[in-house]
Amino acid sequence: MKWIVGLGNPGTPYQSTRHNIGFMAVDRFAEKHGIKVTQSKCKALLGEGNVNGTKVYLIKPMTYMNLSGESIRAFMDFFKAPIEDFIVIYDDLDTPFGQIRLRYQGSAGGHNGIKSTIQHLGTQSFNRIRMGINRPLPGYNIADYVLSSFSKEEVKSMPQLLDTTCEAMEYALGNPFEKTMAKFNV
Repeated sequence: MKWIVGLGNPGTPYQSTRHNIGFMAVDRFAEKHGIKVTQSKCKALLGEGNVNGTKVYLIKPMTYMNLSGESIRAFMDFFKAPIEDFIVIYDDLDTPFGQIRLRYQGSAGGHNGIKSTIQHLGTQSFNRIRMGINRPLPGYNIADYVLSSFSKEEVKSMPQLLDTTCEAMEYALGNPFEKTMAKFNV
C-alpha cells in the first residue's frame, strides 16, 4: 500500500491558489486513475484505488495547511500506514514554476504544512514531491503570494506540470524513491 498526501487548503476561496497545487496534483492523479477522493475520515478527504497493481490511498487534509500534520498522523495511526510508503506533494517557493524536485528528507524550509507534518510525524525523513511555484518579487508578502492565483501564463502550462507530477507519483508506486528521484530530478 502507498499513501499520497497533497497539501492545500479546503474551500472555494483557496481552490486555484499556489498553495493548493498539492490538492491539484492529487485531483489530477485521481481523475486519471478513476479514484474518487470523497470519503471523509482522519480530518481529510480520502480516496482508495488500485494503480498498476498497487493499492493507493489519496489524501487531501481538510485541516488547513498549517495543521496538515494532524490529518497525516491520524491517517498513519488509523491505517497503521508505514512512513516508507508515504509521499507528500506540496508547493515550493525555491523550485522554478513548471519543475518538480523530489527529496526524502530535510527541513520544512519555511513551509508551514511541512513544519506541521514534521512535528506530528516526529521526523524529517519522508518522501516529498515539491512542485515549483517560484518566489515572489522582493518586498512581496509570502503569505499573500502563496494564497494568490496563478498567472495566465502559468495556468497555460499547468497541465504539463500536473502530468509530470502524476508520472513521478506513478513511477514511485513501483520503484524505490531514490530511483524515482534520479529519474525526475533533472
